[in-house]
Amino acid sequence: MSTKTGTPRDEGPAADTGSDLGAAGSQLSTAPTEDVTLPSLGPLGWARWFWRQLTSMRVALLLLFLLSVGAIPGSLIPQTSIDPVKVDQFKTEHTTLADIYDKLGMFHVYSSVWFSAIYLLLFISLIGCIVPRSWQFVGQLRGRPPAAPRRLTRLPAYTTWRTDAAPEEVLGAAQRLLKKRRFRAHLDGTAVAAEKGYLREVGNLVFHLALIVMLVAFAVGSLWKSEGGKLITEGDGFANSLTQYDDFKSGAFFDTDTLEPFGFTLNKFEATYERSGPQKGTPRVFRAHITYFSGADGKEHKTAIEVNTPLDIAGSKVYLLSHGYSPEVTVKDGRGKVVYKGAVPFLPQDPKNFTSTGVVKVPGAQTEDGKRNQLGFQGFFVPTFGGKGSGSMFSQFPALDYPVLTLTAYHGDLGVGSGLPQNVYQLDKKRLKQYKDKGRPVAKMMLPGETMKLPNGDGSIHFTGIKSWASFKISHQPGNGLALTGAAAALVGLAGSLFIQRRRVWVRAEADADGHTVVELAGLGRSESARLPEELAELALALEPDAPLAPATGDDGPAPDPKPGPAPDTGTDSEDPAEPTDSDGPADPSEGARA
Repeated sequence: MSTKTGTPRDEGPAADTGSDLGAAGSQLSTAPTEDVTLPSLGPLGWARWFWRQLTSMRVALLLLFLLSVGAIPGSLIPQTSIDPVKVDQFKTEHTTLADIYDKLGMFHVYSSVWFSAIYLLLFISLIGCIVPRSWQFVGQLRGRPPAAPRRLTRLPAYTTWRTDAAPEEVLGAAQRLLKKRRFRAHLDGTAVAAEKGYLREVGNLVFHLALIVMLVAFAVGSLWKSEGGKLITEGDGFANSLTQYDDFKSGAFFDTDTLEPFGFTLNKFEATYERSGPQKGTPRVFRAHITYFSGADGKEHKTAIEVNTPLDIAGSKVYLLSHGYSPEVTVKDGRGKVVYKGAVPFLPQDPKNFTSTGVVKVPGAQTEDGKRNQLGFQGFFVPTFGGKGSGSMFSQFPALDYPVLTLTAYHGDLGVGSGLPQNVYQLDKKRLKQYKDKGRPVAKMMLPGETMKLPNGDGSIHFTGIKSWASFKISHQPGNGLALTGAAAALVGLAGSLFIQRRRVWVRAEADADGHTVVELAGLGRSESARLPEELAELALALEPDAPLAPATGDDGPAPDPKPGPAPDTGTDSEDPAEPTDSDGPADPSEGARA
């Protein structure tokens, strides 16, 4: 027995598939064949040519690359849909560059004309590529492996030997062996044709279908999404209504009237921090304890939300983003009447130690004689005061070890009745006057329980205590599950396409002039692989008990019984010029047999 694993030195076996092997080497892939015929110079011809180019795999890969590159500006340049304030700031700081970006649609990349064009062309290209390939693959599954080529010696993996077993016995044993090894095998004349590795093409098709699913998921997530933020102080709650959000944005097709009824109350925010070492101040526990309900008459449930464990409720996810402190104050006006009482959120300016700023607005205050006198207080809050003796306000630690509140008092018109929107965390001082006592601004650094009195008997503000607040993001992303499914399917399909080899094997058994049976095994893969000759050698060894080697006779007695395996390439076969499969005259059964 001998084995030939070498390849022809011209263009390899894959290049000879269509011309030399006929049907045996055809359709190992569902990739469309290249048509080098140029289209006619007419509208129909050019349209056909354009469609063929658009649905080719190289164009699909090019469009996928362009889509990836096009998404980069959306990550680096401020986007109007995400943060319009940053966009305005960028335009102010970079006037010339902002004009160029504006014309190119860089401030709204994902809804720009050029990005949408790439997205739609990729979508059409994938569909136009996958549909015909799927039908072709279905046809291959319904068909049988092609008949054996006339000259098996032309295949890249080949072995042959003589046996005393009858051809029918050899072919029957070969068919059983191939089916046992999960080949699709059938008897065709004097040869058994078998094929294996269809999952490679299945993986290829699944990968491309998964890309379409991911594109659809991206479109669904962009058009029907909604996202909003809400800052909640301990004891306060939230209901899923448009008026309850601090900020809200949604996709083009999202209907705000379809917001699912749910809500929650922040019962307590729990946070602990590392007290020493290089990680001092790092959060160890960061948890919001809430009570939530779902549905108009939903039952209340208690749970906790952490940074990496959002609350999944009514098709939305509630994420915990950050937290801070809300000093509790009580304000009395000149009449001694309580005109404000509650906790005021202060926003951290130092995200590590929570040095925070905030304002208290009291539009309903009056003077002692009943005149309108709106009050405003600009403040700083530190949970652990570290500026003693320095005259400055800064925090040394994020926990409430030494809380201090500093307030500066103003009075006049807050501008809340102008009809223009105002930032609740900023104080508009255009119509306000700062309180002064003996020419010095009225300001006081207070501990919990202390009070600052205003001049002229205009009232007072009392620092009663401290609560924590937490900010949440409520996100509705309908395409996330679909995108995850598509990504997982793409990985599975890509793995199958890369690691599964599609190959065909033929076993021919014919009687020669000496009364022996010449057995030939040959294999052909979609691409050259060292695994194919090894698999063919394993098949030959497994078939040998049913087709043992016939003893060779000569002057020196019987020849040794060789085992299947690679043999030195003498160049006899690989150097021969290619011969067509439809050569005239029958093939000699012993043509490729070597004892």
